[in-house]
Amino acid sequence: MKNIIIVLAGFLLVLTGCKRDEYYKDGGKAQADYPADMLQYLQDKAVPFDTIAQIVKLAGMEETFRKSDFTFFAPDDDVIKRTIGNNKTSGSLNYFLFYSGRDTVKKLSDIDSAIWRKYLQRYMFKGINHLKDYPQIDFNLQNQYPGALYYAYSGDVENIGVIYGDANNIKYIGPRTLVISYIYDINNAQNAVFRNNVSSSDVKPKNGIVHTLQYNEAYFGFNRDDFYEEIYFAGLHHSE
Repeated sequence: MKNIIIVLAGFLLVLTGCKRDEYYKDGGKAQADYPADMLQYLQDKAVPFDTIAQIVKLAGMEETFRKSDFTFFAPDDDVIKRTIGNNKTSGSLNYFLFYSGRDTVKKLSDIDSAIWRKYLQRYMFKGINHLKDYPQIDFNLQNQYPGALYYAYSGDVENIGVIYGDANNIKYIGPRTLVISYIYDINNAQNAVFRNNVSSSDVKPKNGIVHTLQYNEAYFGFNRDDFYEEIYFAGLHHSE
Protein backbone atom coordinates (compact mmCIF):
# COMPACT_ATOMS: atom_id res chain seq x y z
CA MET A 1 0.00 0.00 0.00
CA LYS A 2 2.79 2.43 0.92
CA ASN A 3 4.45 1.82 -2.47
CA ILE A 4 1.18 2.51 -4.28
CA ILE A 5 0.75 5.80 -2.42
CA ILE A 6 4.29 6.85 -3.32
CA VAL A 7 3.72 6.02 -7.02
CA LEU A 8 0.43 7.93 -7.07
CA ALA A 9 2.01 10.93 -5.37
CA GLY A 10 4.81 10.93 -7.93
CA PHE A 11 2.28 10.70 -10.79
CA LEU A 12 0.37 13.69 -9.41
CA LEU A 13 3.57 15.68 -9.18
CA VAL A 14 4.32 14.94 -12.84
CA LEU A 15 0.83 16.07 -13.87
CA THR A 16 1.17 19.26 -11.86
CA GLY A 17 4.57 19.92 -13.38
CA CYS A 18 3.20 19.52 -16.91
CA LYS A 19 0.48 22.08 -16.30
CA ARG A 20 3.02 24.59 -15.02
CA ASP A 21 5.71 23.79 -17.57
CA GLU A 22 5.36 26.76 -19.86
CA TYR A 23 3.35 29.63 -18.45
CA TYR A 24 3.60 31.42 -15.11
CA LYS A 25 1.37 34.34 -14.23
CA ASP A 26 4.12 35.65 -12.00
CA GLY A 27 6.47 36.15 -14.94
CA GLY A 28 8.42 32.93 -14.38
CA LYS A 29 10.40 31.04 -16.96
CA ALA A 30 9.69 28.45 -19.58
CA GLN A 31 12.62 26.40 -20.93
CA ALA A 32 15.47 28.89 -20.61
CA ASP A 33 17.62 27.87 -23.58
CA TYR A 34 16.17 26.75 -26.90
CA PRO A 35 18.55 25.08 -29.39
CA ALA A 36 17.23 26.86 -32.50
CA ASP A 37 16.63 30.37 -33.84
CA MET A 38 13.66 32.47 -32.79
CA LEU A 39 11.50 31.71 -35.82
CA GLN A 40 12.08 27.99 -35.35
CA TYR A 41 11.08 28.35 -31.71
CA LEU A 42 7.78 29.96 -32.73
CA GLN A 43 7.16 27.27 -35.34
CA ASP A 44 8.00 24.45 -32.93
CA LYS A 45 5.64 25.90 -30.33
CA ALA A 46 2.61 25.58 -32.61
CA VAL A 47 0.48 26.21 -29.52
CA PRO A 48 0.38 29.12 -28.99
CA PHE A 49 2.55 30.61 -31.77
CA ASP A 50 1.60 28.98 -35.09
CA THR A 51 -0.24 32.07 -36.37
CA ILE A 52 2.45 34.45 -35.09
CA ALA A 53 5.05 32.45 -37.04
CA GLN A 54 2.90 32.87 -40.17
CA ILE A 55 2.74 36.63 -39.60
CA VAL A 56 6.53 36.81 -39.28
CA LYS A 57 6.71 35.32 -42.79
CA LEU A 58 3.91 37.51 -44.18
CA ALA A 59 5.72 40.55 -42.77
CA GLY A 60 8.89 39.55 -44.63
CA MET A 61 10.84 39.32 -41.37
CA GLU A 62 12.06 35.72 -41.50
CA GLU A 63 15.72 36.78 -41.80
CA THR A 64 15.41 39.02 -38.72
CA PHE A 65 13.80 36.27 -36.65
CA ARG A 66 16.46 33.79 -37.74
CA LYS A 67 19.63 35.86 -37.43
CA SER A 68 19.20 39.13 -35.51
CA ASP A 69 19.62 39.45 -31.76
CA PHE A 70 16.61 41.23 -30.29
CA THR A 71 13.98 40.99 -27.57
CA PHE A 72 10.50 39.86 -28.63
CA PHE A 73 7.39 40.29 -26.48
CA ALA A 74 5.43 37.53 -28.20
CA PRO A 75 1.63 37.77 -28.44
CA ASP A 76 -0.13 34.43 -28.81
CA ASP A 77 -2.34 33.20 -31.65
CA ASP A 78 -5.50 34.07 -29.77
CA VAL A 79 -4.61 37.75 -30.08
CA ILE A 80 -4.72 37.43 -33.88
CA LYS A 81 -7.96 35.43 -33.88
CA ARG A 82 -9.66 37.97 -31.62
CA THR A 83 -8.35 40.89 -33.66
CA ILE A 84 -9.49 39.54 -37.06
CA GLY A 85 -12.71 37.87 -35.86
CA ASN A 86 -15.72 37.85 -38.18
CA ASN A 87 -18.62 40.13 -39.06
CA LYS A 88 -20.59 38.88 -36.06
CA THR A 89 -17.79 39.38 -33.52
CA SER A 90 -18.31 42.82 -32.08
CA GLY A 91 -15.06 44.75 -31.82
CA SER A 92 -13.19 42.65 -34.38
CA LEU A 93 -11.58 43.86 -37.60
CA ASN A 94 -14.03 41.98 -39.82
CA TYR A 95 -16.98 43.38 -37.87
CA PHE A 96 -15.58 46.87 -38.43
CA LEU A 97 -14.96 46.26 -42.14
CA PHE A 98 -18.34 44.60 -42.75
CA TYR A 99 -20.33 47.44 -41.21
CA SER A 100 -18.15 49.94 -43.08
CA GLY A 101 -19.18 48.35 -46.36
CA ARG A 102 -15.73 46.91 -47.06
CA ASP A 103 -14.45 43.45 -47.95
CA THR A 104 -13.55 41.33 -44.95
CA VAL A 105 -10.38 39.36 -44.28
CA LYS A 106 -10.55 35.78 -45.54
CA LYS A 107 -6.85 34.94 -45.21
CA LEU A 108 -4.04 36.59 -43.27
CA SER A 109 -2.31 37.27 -46.59
CA ASP A 110 -5.20 39.61 -47.52
CA ILE A 111 -3.54 42.20 -45.27
CA ASP A 112 -0.60 44.09 -46.76
CA SER A 113 2.81 42.84 -45.61
CA ALA A 114 3.88 46.38 -44.65
CA ILE A 115 1.00 46.56 -42.16
CA TRP A 116 1.86 43.20 -40.63
CA ARG A 117 5.50 44.34 -40.38
CA LYS A 118 4.68 47.67 -38.75
CA TYR A 119 2.50 46.19 -36.01
CA LEU A 120 4.67 43.12 -35.44
CA GLN A 121 7.57 45.50 -34.81
CA ARG A 122 5.69 47.05 -31.88
CA TYR A 123 6.65 43.90 -29.98
CA MET A 124 10.33 43.93 -30.99
CA PHE A 125 13.22 45.72 -29.25
CA LYS A 126 16.91 45.93 -30.01
CA GLY A 127 19.27 44.15 -27.66
CA ILE A 128 18.90 41.08 -25.47
CA ASN A 129 17.04 41.96 -22.29
CA HIS A 130 16.10 39.49 -19.58
CA LEU A 131 13.55 40.24 -16.88
CA LYS A 132 16.41 41.20 -14.53
CA ASP A 133 17.57 43.90 -16.97
CA TYR A 134 14.40 45.98 -16.63
CA PRO A 135 13.77 48.47 -13.79
CA GLN A 136 11.00 48.22 -11.23
CA ILE A 137 7.57 49.66 -11.93
CA ASP A 138 4.79 50.27 -9.41
CA PHE A 139 1.63 51.63 -10.99
CA ASN A 140 0.53 53.02 -7.61
CA LEU A 141 3.87 54.78 -7.05
CA GLN A 142 4.95 55.48 -10.59
CA ASN A 143 6.80 58.66 -9.66
CA GLN A 144 9.18 56.53 -7.61
CA TYR A 145 9.16 53.33 -9.68
CA PRO A 146 8.37 54.33 -13.27
CA GLY A 147 9.87 51.47 -15.25
CA ALA A 148 11.58 52.88 -18.34
CA LEU A 149 10.72 54.00 -21.86
CA TYR A 150 12.05 52.02 -24.83
CA TYR A 151 11.80 52.47 -28.59
CA ALA A 152 10.38 49.48 -30.41
CA TYR A 153 11.53 48.50 -33.91
CA SER A 154 8.41 50.31 -35.18
CA GLY A 155 9.61 53.59 -33.66
CA ASP A 156 6.82 53.55 -31.08
CA VAL A 157 7.63 54.32 -27.45
CA GLU A 158 6.68 51.74 -24.83
CA ASN A 159 7.11 51.48 -21.08
CA ILE A 160 8.65 48.26 -19.78
CA GLY A 161 9.18 47.43 -16.14
CA VAL A 162 9.02 44.74 -13.50
CA ILE A 163 6.25 44.60 -10.90
CA TYR A 164 7.62 43.45 -7.55
CA GLY A 165 4.87 41.55 -5.76
CA ASP A 166 4.26 41.52 -2.01
CA ALA A 167 4.66 38.50 0.26
CA ASN A 168 3.85 37.98 3.93
CA ASN A 169 2.63 41.59 4.09
CA ILE A 170 6.08 42.84 3.07
CA LYS A 171 6.26 44.98 -0.04
CA TYR A 172 8.35 44.02 -3.04
CA ILE A 173 9.73 40.67 -1.83
CA GLY A 174 7.23 38.50 -3.70
CA PRO A 175 7.12 37.19 -7.28
CA ARG A 176 8.16 39.49 -10.10
CA THR A 177 6.16 40.12 -13.25
CA LEU A 178 7.44 41.79 -16.39
CA VAL A 179 4.93 44.21 -17.93
CA ILE A 180 4.90 46.17 -21.19
CA SER A 181 2.68 49.19 -21.84
CA TYR A 182 2.09 50.77 -25.23
CA ILE A 183 2.35 54.56 -25.02
CA TYR A 184 -0.35 56.10 -27.18
CA ASP A 185 0.43 59.67 -26.10
CA ILE A 186 4.08 60.35 -25.30
CA ASN A 187 3.06 63.55 -23.47
CA ASN A 188 1.01 61.44 -21.06
CA ALA A 189 3.29 58.42 -20.76
CA GLN A 190 2.26 57.40 -17.24
CA ASN A 191 -1.35 56.84 -18.28
CA ALA A 192 -0.73 54.04 -20.79
CA VAL A 193 -3.96 52.10 -21.16
CA PHE A 194 -2.65 49.31 -23.42
CA ARG A 195 -0.89 47.17 -20.86
CA ASN A 196 0.16 43.53 -21.05
CA ASN A 197 1.82 41.34 -18.43
CA VAL A 198 4.33 38.67 -19.39
CA SER A 199 3.34 35.11 -18.53
CA SER A 200 6.63 33.41 -19.38
CA SER A 201 9.94 35.24 -19.51
CA ASP A 202 13.55 34.79 -20.57
CA VAL A 203 13.27 32.04 -23.18
CA LYS A 204 16.59 32.12 -25.04
CA PRO A 205 16.70 30.83 -28.61
CA LYS A 206 20.04 31.02 -30.42
CA ASN A 207 19.29 34.65 -31.26
CA GLY A 208 17.46 37.01 -28.93
CA ILE A 209 15.05 36.61 -26.05
CA VAL A 210 11.34 35.76 -26.05
CA HIS A 211 8.91 36.99 -23.38
CA THR A 212 5.44 35.48 -23.87
CA LEU A 213 2.56 37.87 -23.24
CA GLN A 214 -0.20 36.80 -20.90
CA TYR A 215 -3.66 36.01 -22.21
CA ASN A 216 -5.70 39.11 -21.40
CA GLU A 217 -8.09 39.69 -24.32
CA ALA A 218 -5.64 42.09 -25.97
CA TYR A 219 -5.61 43.04 -29.65
CA PHE A 220 -2.73 42.82 -32.10
CA GLY A 221 -0.65 45.98 -32.11
CA PHE A 222 -2.00 46.91 -28.64
CA ASN A 223 -4.29 49.65 -30.00
CA ARG A 224 -6.77 47.99 -32.35
CA ASP A 225 -8.03 51.32 -33.72
CA ASP A 226 -4.63 52.05 -35.30
CA PHE A 227 -4.56 48.61 -36.92
CA TYR A 228 -8.16 48.75 -38.17
CA GLU A 229 -7.90 52.25 -39.64
CA GLU A 230 -4.70 51.44 -41.49
CA ILE A 231 -6.28 48.38 -43.10
CA TYR A 232 -9.45 50.33 -43.89
CA PHE A 233 -7.52 52.98 -45.85
CA ALA A 234 -5.01 50.58 -47.43
CA GLY A 235 -7.64 48.06 -48.52
CA LEU A 236 -7.20 44.30 -48.72
CA HIS A 237 -5.24 42.27 -51.26
CA HIS A 238 -7.36 39.23 -52.06
CA SER A 239 -5.62 36.53 -54.05
CA GLU A 240 -6.87 33.30 -55.52
